[in-house]
Amino acid sequence: MSQESYRPRWLTDDVVMVQDVARRFFATEFAPNLEAWREKGCIDRSVWRKAGELGLLGASLPEEYGGGDSKALMAAVLMEQGRVGDASWGISVQNYVCHYILTYGTDEQRARWLPGMAAGELIAAIAMTEPGAGSDLKELKTTARRDGDTYVVSGQKTFISNGQTADLIVVAAKTDPAAGAKGVSLVVVEADMPNFRRGRPLKKIGLHAADTSELFFDDVVVPADNLLGQAEGQGFKQLMSQLPWERLSIAIRCVGMAEYAIAQTLDHVTSRKMFGGTLFDLQNTQFKLAEAKTKLEAMRAFVDSCLDRLVEGKLDVATAATCKLHCSQAINEIVDECLQLHGGYGFMEEYAIAKLYGDVRAQKIYGGANEVMKLLIARNLVS
Repeated sequence: MSQESYRPRWLTDDVVMVQDVARRFFATEFAPNLEAWREKGCIDRSVWRKAGELGLLGASLPEEYGGGDSKALMAAVLMEQGRVGDASWGISVQNYVCHYILTYGTDEQRARWLPGMAAGELIAAIAMTEPGAGSDLKELKTTARRDGDTYVVSGQKTFISNGQTADLIVVAAKTDPAAGAKGVSLVVVEADMPNFRRGRPLKKIGLHAADTSELFFDDVVVPADNLLGQAEGQGFKQLMSQLPWERLSIAIRCVGMAEYAIAQTLDHVTSRKMFGGTLFDLQNTQFKLAEAKTKLEAMRAFVDSCLDRLVEGKLDVATAATCKLHCSQAINEIVDECLQLHGGYGFMEEYAIAKLYGDVRAQKIYGGANEVMKLLIARNLVS
């Protein structure tokens, strides 16, 4: 059955409408500007506002906060982002933070922050990783010490997406340093608060348009009302409960990028002259592209299945981890083979496939390294 004749349950008529809007948005706003943003090291704030005006940023939020009330709508947006070859824009991080605030925030916090985030007026980041702590959150050194009706946040974070432009940062910090993971809380730091500093933009092998940064909290005084949740010590549970959606989001974008990689490669091999024909005429080329297409369709089927489960409220941690593991591995394999089919041109940074080669490598790292995904999957086998 062809992709055109099959529509998964999550891809409703409303989702298709948003998908069309997103496709036009990325074609007009991203495709012509990505190279300039890579040189600049970040994506213009005006793009956030344009996306907000189109309803793309808050697609999964309730209507009362300016959203479309469906994660399936956001999935369509992320798919279209991948289809223009981009993984740098931090819309997915913005969406994660929206759901932390929506799920754990008070009515006042939701009303204060969510409409601005949906409109693109507020950009958000989530600060978990530290120089000495990544996947193992119980090793966090950043603290949020209660002082009357405030918290004093102290510590350092690194590898933070949207770090240079974020107006709101959800900080994972120890409110009880002696309690391990049970002492972690989520505290919202606003970027205009005194003693908050942004470090240098980090130089990476890919995702050059992503403003990934170090962040420093030098005794930042935060109102106690900026705590997410009704009590301290809920941060670890809050983070874990949102991870299935985060990991599925990565897989969704991988599908879009795989489509982009194959399309770029088809353009190259059908126009590249070789041995009296084109590069596509060679059996090896056809075999490699057939393998890439097969991997893409397996990725797509898995993502569709997970999205159907998500819409039904049935997506579990292990299944999301499996999907993230499979899709992030597959996109790296596909792009590696597609680059090889470009020959020397694939090694030149001016070619899209070379840029994509650096970009897709991060998919196996963030959202939880794939080694962590394997542990989660394995533990579920015997639970």
